[in-house]
Amino acid sequence: MKKTDTINLLLSASVLLLLSCNGAEDKLTVLGETGKDEISGTEYVNGVLWALEDSGNKDILYKIGEKGGIEQQLRLRGMKNKDWEDLTSDAEGNLYIGDFGNNDNDRKDLAIYKINRDSLDNDMTQPDYAVYFKYPDQKSFPPKKSEFLYDAEAFFEHNGIFYIFTKNRSARYDGSFKVYKVPNKAGSHTAVLAGTYTSCSAYRKCAITGADISPDGTAVLLSSDKVWLIPGFSKGFKQEAMQQYELGHYSQKEGITFKDNNTLLIADEKEDGTGGLLYSVTITDLKAKR
Repeated sequence: MKKTDTINLLLSASVLLLLSCNGAEDKLTVLGETGKDEISGTEYVNGVLWALEDSGNKDILYKIGEKGGIEQQLRLRGMKNKDWEDLTSDAEGNLYIGDFGNNDNDRKDLAIYKINRDSLDNDMTQPDYAVYFKYPDQKSFPPKKSEFLYDAEAFFEHNGIFYIFTKNRSARYDGSFKVYKVPNKAGSHTAVLAGTYTSCSAYRKCAITGADISPDGTAVLLSSDKVWLIPGFSKGFKQEAMQQYELGHYSQKEGITFKDNNTLLIADEKEDGTGGLLYSVTITDLKAKR
């Protein structure tokens, strides 16, 4: 056996050992590299996977191929990437950018921008309109650190309503997160608190970092190593409806979207030389290997 063949076999064995240790081979299938280091949100719409990066990055949407890699860049004008955190779409296939990252809980310019589906093949476009909102229960900017409840990295649009899922950054994290509703209408709005719910108690593994809703109405929430499925979300969201599934793989996962009713696409950020990958997982596999 050639020396290069031996090295390749050792490398392959190391990768397989790593995967077997964290269980990733049982739950996630690696499709390829995303081509970007800091993917913070994704949305699969009109047969295309779109992605964005968060604060400190360019005002660009990226079209990601089915096996990873950037296939198109859509530059946006008339808006700035203050802290883009998630992407969603409506029933007509229009995209929406959630510019509501709020690590310090001091923003008063939270916004959602509509990108018309007819402009998605262009090299450059600008938003059709902006939806500005504020949280009804936030009184101080910032509040006390024990009340850092107003960051968000996850949302989706459903039947003309945006559902925003907060990322609890409070001292003494307890796993709670809030869900707010904002109408999909241009202008300024006060969000409506739909409820407070609980994921789990360890911040690094339980804070909500992404969300989406399937064509048949099942919602999904994402953390670094878990997803929660909520069947029949549009009929009412109750704590007992949340079904938790371990992915068997820990990384800074922030992008999740339904490709179809049974397939989830997940993207993580690159950190310490790992990540920056696009994965797929089927719901039937999650349930079978629970």
